[in-house]
Amino acid sequence: MKLFHQIIKDESGATAIEYGLIAALIAVACIGALTTLSGSLQGTFTTVGTKLGGDAGAGAGADAGADAGADPAA
Repeated sequence: MKLFHQIIKDESGATAIEYGLIAALIAVACIGALTTLSGSLQGTFTTVGTKLGGDAGAGAGADAGADAGADPAA
């Protein structure tokens, strides 16, 4: 019975669990915010990419190595 009371009074793991719950709550809030803003952010990056002259549908690395083997004299 005494061991049971010692286990109940021991709070050494409670802090770690609380920090874990706080981290999980922050992660859920970040995912929610990014999901909400994703359409707006995608539109912004598409606009910036188009104004810079890039193809908005191509990824950043889509043609990164296309000219790597090209002859510079040609």
